[in-house]
Amino acid sequence: REEKRDSKQEEEVLDWIEAVIKQSLPRDQPYEDILADGIVLCDLMSAIKPGSIKKINRTTRMPFKLMENIGSFLEAARVYGVPSCDLFQTVDLFEKKNISQVTQCLFALGRTCQAHPDYDGPTLGPKLSEENRRQFTEEQLSAGKNVIGLQAGYNKGASQAGMSFGKARKILD
Repeated sequence: REEKRDSKQEEEVLDWIEAVIKQSLPRDQPYEDILADGIVLCDLMSAIKPGSIKKINRTTRMPFKLMENIGSFLEAARVYGVPSCDLFQTVDLFEKKNISQVTQCLFALGRTCQAHPDYDGPTLGPKLSEENRRQFTEEQLSAGKNVIGLQAGYNKGASQAGMSFGKARKILD
């Protein structure tokens, strides 16, 4: 899973978090260590939607309290509208098992923020697409039936002629 990580995306995420929470992060530490205790994530969610995180465990270093921070962030992100397929498991971050999924979740949060009309902070990632229904009149629909398609009259079709699979056989002395 290490190979799926993208350092540019991780830098982008840290820049976005700093812009949203309006404080600098310790960039001398590895990305996963900055986020591992869940405090930065809870601060991020609190800045995006005030009151979404009830309690942040800042003073203790006990593992279950730190995992509680991560769990609070994940629940707040889910309630805010981040799709469940984009969320990560607590152990993915706390035990550093799947850091790329954590980055994906934060990008999903960035996209979800852009969809909320009450959010006017910095953005991360592309904007979520919106539905754009088209209404055609009967006249337009019937006019489309008279158009000759670009492939009309072409009878060659797709075939596998000329295709070979695998490496060429070479017999050497």
